[in-house]
Amino acid sequence: MVDDYVLTGYHVYDDETLDESATRVLKELTGLTNQYKKQFKAFGNPDRLSNEKDLIWVQNQEFNLRTITIAYYFLLKTEDVDVDNNKYEAKWFPLRELPELGFDHQQIIEEAHDDLKTKCLAEPIIFELLPDKFTINDVQDLYESILGIEIDNRNFRRKLINKKYIIPLDEKQVGVSKKPAQLYMFSKDIYKKMYHKNYLINI
Repeated sequence: MVDDYVLTGYHVYDDETLDESATRVLKELTGLTNQYKKQFKAFGNPDRLSNEKDLIWVQNQEFNLRTITIAYYFLLKTEDVDVDNNKYEAKWFPLRELPELGFDHQQIIEEAHDDLKTKCLAEPIIFELLPDKFTINDVQDLYESILGIEIDNRNFRRKLINKKYIIPLDEKQVGVSKKPAQLYMFSKDIYKKMYHKNYLINI
C-alpha cells in the first residue's frame, strides 16, 4: 500500500497550453480562477520514480516511468480553499512540518518556495495574499513567513510607507483589542507606472 502524501498532477490535454492546463487543474481542485500562477521549473530526472513505493504506484496505475513534470505554484488565501469538503482529501501543512511525500515532491515544494522567495522581492506578488485593506504589520508578517527571517519593524515600516504604491487610508482596524492600526491599500496602477526591469523591493 502506498499512503504517502503527494502533490496533485494531471496530464495536459492535446488541445491546451501548459498555462491552460494548470488553470484547469486549479479550478478542478479548488473551484478558484484568476489566481496568480507561476511556472517555475521542469522536473525530468530519469530516476525520479524509482524508489520502492513509487514503483508500486507506477505498476498499479500502469504509469510511464519516464515522466516529466512541469511545475506551477499558485498564490491562494487559505480561507478561500475548503479542504474539509474537498473530495481529494487535500490538507494544509506548514512548510517546516511536511509529512512523508511521494516521488520527488518534497524537492518540488522546496524549489517552489525558493522561487517564491526570489519572486516576492522582485514583484509585489505578496499583495495577492493580503486583503484589499491591510496594516504594515500584516505585510511584515507575510514577508517574514515567506522569507523565514525576522525584519526590523521600524526600518521596514519607514521603507514601506514611503513607497508611492502603498496608499494610506483614512481608516483604522476595527474589532481589535489593542490600539487599532492604520490601514493601507496597494495600487497596481501606480506600481505599473513606476515599474522597471530588475526593480527590487528593498525590505
